[in-house]
Amino acid sequence: MYFDNKTLENITAEQELLVSVMGKNGLECHGAWDFDRMTFDKRFDLKEGRYYLRVFCQAISGDVGNNSAILKIAKPALGKYYYPHGVEYGEDEVFPKHLVTECEQILANIKKEFAAFSIEA
Repeated sequence: MYFDNKTLENITAEQELLVSVMGKNGLECHGAWDFDRMTFDKRFDLKEGRYYLRVFCQAISGDVGNNSAILKIAKPALGKYYYPHGVEYGEDEVFPKHLVTECEQILANIKKEFAAFSIEA
């Protein structure tokens, strides 16, 4: 499930600030980076299964490897984890309503934090 045009999509920020804001909201990038992109995750273990809120970022300049990147946020997504295949984001997935609401609140909080730095989409 992708969170379309109502959250963080197209916000651009320096890598250090992005990592800080995401971390304050429980999203971390544990090795989910390449030299031109980063992915921040928040894991949810529920009785219905394991889910991930993911925020995808693409470097528009600089290098993620040496912490000098300027990154642009793409559509955040909520996916369900299936062993051994991985995370599925498809429209066929059914997500618990309380989880979707919690994820929307997390994304809104992140957006407010960027707005406090005068950074908006």
